[in-house]
Amino acid sequence: MRYYLIAGEASGDLHGANLMKEILLLDPNAEFRFWGGDAMLDVSDNIVTHYKDVAFMGFLEVIKHLPLILRKIKECKKDIEAFNPDRIVLIDYPGFNMRIAEWAKPEGYEVTFYISPTIWAWKKKRGWKLKKTVDKMIVILPFEKEVYKKYNMEAHYVGHPLLDAIDQFEADLTFKKKYKIETGKVLALLPGSRVQEVEKILPIMGAAIDHMDEEVHLLLACTKHVPRKVYEQALEKVKNRNIQYIIAETYDILNIADAALVSSGTATLETALFKVPQVVCYRTSTISYHIARSLVDLEYMSLVNLILDRPVVAEFLQNDFTLENLIPELADIMGPKRAKILADYDELINKLGSSGASHRVAEIVLR
Repeated sequence: MRYYLIAGEASGDLHGANLMKEILLLDPNAEFRFWGGDAMLDVSDNIVTHYKDVAFMGFLEVIKHLPLILRKIKECKKDIEAFNPDRIVLIDYPGFNMRIAEWAKPEGYEVTFYISPTIWAWKKKRGWKLKKTVDKMIVILPFEKEVYKKYNMEAHYVGHPLLDAIDQFEADLTFKKKYKIETGKVLALLPGSRVQEVEKILPIMGAAIDHMDEEVHLLLACTKHVPRKVYEQALEKVKNRNIQYIIAETYDILNIADAALVSSGTATLETALFKVPQVVCYRTSTISYHIARSLVDLEYMSLVNLILDRPVVAEFLQNDFTLENLIPELADIMGPKRAKILADYDELINKLGSSGASHRVAEIVLR
């Protein structure tokens, strides 16, 4: 069969790649066409658009790039018509993908939405729209199946695909030697995968490092889609020059880290699954933040706290993301709070269940 997949972010690219691999096991003659990134390109070279060209953060950025986004939606529809897939799989990226679903279902395409829009957090009326425009809804958080019952819609809970990605991870046994890490603690810095995130978040992460009492190895998780100069400019006021810039080796960093400063998003759950105590950080433009807070009905922002429904890890968002808050919390997670956080992570992992989500998704898509 022919499969058209759309992923608009780094996390969706990872999950899309694992799904494609599982589809090939069930359908060896599968043909793919997709919007995604490097991970999906490792499976197939039939890419339409790389996610780095369509990933925008915050309301202002979306409004600023709205003409481009609308043009891309139009291009996507034409490309789907030309490819004529048997299945369309929309992976997260709700602003774009819901527009495609609205068009595709009436056109006669079978639409699967993999990783639900967060209708439990904001714009809850989208649930009724999804009921009309999606054939199969696949959810990855334990509580989401119940959410869809309110809309008289069946949702398939498959577990979280990050469990698959981490299960498949093979640690680089030379990693410590490569980066000259012999003794001492390791602090991971994960400032996000977009330029806007790095510019807003990394300067404060860097400033906190200058106030640490003990010497630690500082490993900055970089993505090749953010130019090195963006990281350097964000850290230009930091006195500590022992930061190592490491590209596309985030899992190897987390595998040896003792603690982490993490931008809110999928990376918070990845960090927890590697059992690394963390502080969750986030900052965007003032207007974007206030618009989001007025719309979002959530007590917590990080996936760790959301899934366990309690404050397991500290979240410092927007005006709370300050040195005064960050410095003592960083010291705590590397000391007195460490054992409690690790115990909570065990509960989280148990709640998420077993790996194999990508295989279960492939089976649902092929039905």
